[in-house]
Amino acid sequence: MIHNILSLIVSSIAGVFAGFLFLRFWMQVQRVRPPAQLAQAIFQLTDWIVHPIRRIVPGYRGYDWASVIAVLLVALMAVSVTRWSLLMIAPAQLLVYAIIQTAQWVLYSLFMLLILEVIFSWVNPHAPLAPFVRALNEPLLSPIRRVVPAIGGIDFSPMLLLLLLNALNMLLSGL
Repeated sequence: MIHNILSLIVSSIAGVFAGFLFLRFWMQVQRVRPPAQLAQAIFQLTDWIVHPIRRIVPGYRGYDWASVIAVLLVALMAVSVTRWSLLMIAPAQLLVYAIIQTAQWVLYSLFMLLILEVIFSWVNPHAPLAPFVRALNEPLLSPIRRVVPAIGGIDFSPMLLLLLLNALNMLLSGL
């Protein structure tokens, strides 16, 4: 029981932190500038782990790979702590679990960005964060919008992408 509680706490904290690391990377990939306060919060939360990694692994082709490696390290730590009851786990197997956890966190992060966009579209499409979230989601939604146009003024692309992300998460959970 205590192991389950510890696993829940570690997984939750690590997942939120990994989400910020992934957001840092995704903002750079999409060349999207967040509002100043959000950017300051993201960088303050993640700089302590990204900067030392960046000294070893510099950016390549304009991408901050140190953020991605940091997500993998956080996943490795979280998996190590949550799977400590499996004392005889091989390091290679631990790395596989960490990679799967990282992929799930990426899917969860994209899922949350889509949910935020849907909420903004319903509640306040002109909210200060709405254009930022929309710009982060656009590369994922535009291919779906080309195939499935809006029907009666309703855009079904977020729903289809949510289903796809959920299916991918189910596949990863089965591994």
